[in-house]
Amino acid sequence: MHYQTDVLKLFPSVAPTLLASTRKLCDAARARSIEVYFAQIRFSPGYPEVSPLNKNGQGIKQLGLFVNDRISPALGQQAGEPLIIAHRASVFFGTDLEARLAAKGIDTLLMAGIASTGVVLSSIAYASDADFRLFTVKDCCYDPDQVVHDHLFSTAFDSRTTVLSLADALLLLA
Repeated sequence: MHYQTDVLKLFPSVAPTLLASTRKLCDAARARSIEVYFAQIRFSPGYPEVSPLNKNGQGIKQLGLFVNDRISPALGQQAGEPLIIAHRASVFFGTDLEARLAAKGIDTLLMAGIASTGVVLSSIAYASDADFRLFTVKDCCYDPDQVVHDHLFSTAFDSRTTVLSLADALLLLA
């Protein structure tokens, strides 16, 4: 989730490691014929989707991000792998993701994303409330606030999802 070029440019010191780890995760899922979905936060030029009441959206608008970026090519997105476009942090809010998953009978999600305090938190909260079985790969998630990142994984995430290391996720997919 949100493994897109504008996000990764914000965190250049950790981007190579995150991309390498997440590529391993994607490739392992593909090898088992498990569908890989990509989610991207994106806005139209001028940010008409951003309400003046949305504090996070106003910050994004001021940065001028998420209009012309794309999923990082390093993840090797394959033809036919869905791209979910969101205008908010959650990959579920205002998108057709839940309908797509339901139509395919998908009830289990293996999640990874940037940032833990944004897309990961919002999407885990929704998916948990929507009764999905959740696994979250901590090594493929990142937040610039390491203290909050670790706290989320040991509290809120741990109570809603099974937290896995990349090694454990790869074993699960083997």
